[in-house]
Amino acid sequence: MSTADSLSASGRSSEKLSLPSLQSKMKIDPEGYETELGLVYNQFKSALDLFQQQAALNFASSSGVCADPTISKDLSDRASFLAHVTPFYPKQLAEFPAQLAEFLKSSARTLPSGLRCHVTQALILLINRDMVDISETLALFMELQTLGDRTLRNLAFTHVVHSIRKMNKKHKNEAKNRALQNILFVMLQQDDEARAKRALITLCELHRRKVWFDDRTANSICMACFHSSSRIMIAALSFLLDYEKIEDDDNDDSDASSAEDDPNPRSAQVVISKESIYKAHNQGTVSSKKKKKAKLQRAIRSMKRQQRLSSENNNSNYYSPFNHLKDAGFAERLFSRLQTCNERFEVKMMMLKVIARTVGLHRLILLNFYPFLQKYVQPHQRDITNLLAAAVQACHDMVPPDAVEPLFKQIVNQFVHDRSRPEAIAVGLNVIREICLRIYS
Repeated sequence: MSTADSLSASGRSSEKLSLPSLQSKMKIDPEGYETELGLVYNQFKSALDLFQQQAALNFASSSGVCADPTISKDLSDRASFLAHVTPFYPKQLAEFPAQLAEFLKSSARTLPSGLRCHVTQALILLINRDMVDISETLALFMELQTLGDRTLRNLAFTHVVHSIRKMNKKHKNEAKNRALQNILFVMLQQDDEARAKRALITLCELHRRKVWFDDRTANSICMACFHSSSRIMIAALSFLLDYEKIEDDDNDDSDASSAEDDPNPRSAQVVISKESIYKAHNQGTVSSKKKKKAKLQRAIRSMKRQQRLSSENNNSNYYSPFNHLKDAGFAERLFSRLQTCNERFEVKMMMLKVIARTVGLHRLILLNFYPFLQKYVQPHQRDITNLLAAAVQACHDMVPPDAVEPLFKQIVNQFVHDRSRPEAIAVGLNVIREICLRIYS
């Protein structure tokens, strides 16, 4: 039944009101349009029943597009209309929010993309107007993010973050926050990669924005380093290594490259190798030698910057999610996984840096870690500056000097000798000085 027919049945046929016009008039005079409200509500329920019957009879194609787009449009228009006028008719439309949520929960996967987004927007409108509580719909909105619809995923994710930020803006309801956190924590522990990924991204975003800036959230993110999925582990490691956020992977193809799979989205580190030092001083024109020497100087500055940052990590004013870490065995477990994993070198470097930061920050004793580092301390080693920075970070005054002595000697033998270039000697001496300052402080 069209809107005009509805109004004709209610005695207002002369007005020929469209849904937007009727919506405006209802907001001005709610009591005067209760009959029209009942008619539109009945139309919504009829369209809902008809759509569900079609779905049950397999009238929907494999892509989820309904065979009759008219029904989808009627359902979409009336859902949006009722969501806008619900605050003015709380008694008459008391069951409408639950009906909308249940419809999404049961049929989201088979709905046409446009209808699914419109119904989701209608439900978001009800939540924003405090007609529905976020605790009742959080699980639903997290599930909507896993359906492979990019527009819907962004819509649902933005809504979840906005709603929780809004809820905590004036004061924090700890009981409510814990209930919401538990939903995400359970999702993060699931083997389903899509669900765990969305839960992790949401937790990291709320932690980064200092909405959920607590021990429980930080520890949950840290524990994601042990997820069975490598992608989840890499995403957690990336966040813990101070990357500002986990980049959402807009490409659903698991083989496609994503920001979460790229462990180092920043510029590549310059590696100091014997070959590069030799070329900088002995090969090429004067101009090319100058460029190569400048490149070596940048590598040395990078090393110094890493050392400075590692020193700041021990400062009480420095914040890291590791500050909240409660699991005393975190570093040991991650080191065990590092020793047995078959991940690519970049991922192993991320794990190594996380272990080093944890050991240094919490002054842990992990004696097997230093011989493991020693194997990689070579001037030609890839990412040697990061490796040496990790070695410095993992040292503190609780570590027995005997445990670090072999690593110390390896650095001296490889970097500080009469055949080394001045740049390599400078790097080696800086590392030696930092290690001594940390162990004997």
